[in-house]
Amino acid sequence: MAEITRKELILALIGIHEEYRPRLSGVDLSGLDLSYLNLSSADLGAANLAGASLVGTNLNDAFLGGANLEGADLRDAYLRSAQLRNANLKNADFTGARLTGAVFQGCDVEGAKLPEAFKQLA
Repeated sequence: MAEITRKELILALIGIHEEYRPRLSGVDLSGLDLSYLNLSSADLGAANLAGASLVGTNLNDAFLGGANLEGADLRDAYLRSAQLRNANLKNADFTGARLTGAVFQGCDVEGAKLPEAFKQLA
């Protein structure tokens, strides 16, 4: 996996026109503070977000299939219509997250702070 810093990510996002999807598939973002960034419609498939802070981050319509979000902090994040199929959500905190239309099929939700209705969909 390629590694990237928060500064490099923000600089890359600044240069992306709104109509394009940020492509961060397979990137190692583990442990980074990505709080309050706009990653809507981003391709984060198979990205390593273990232990990352995604508090208040906009991940609406994002693709997170196969991503590693173990221990990630997603409190108050926006995940409307996000695709999280087969993601590792162990011990992730989704307290206060907006999850309408999010897909959790095949996810590992052991120890995750996630509404029961979504745990049953995993």
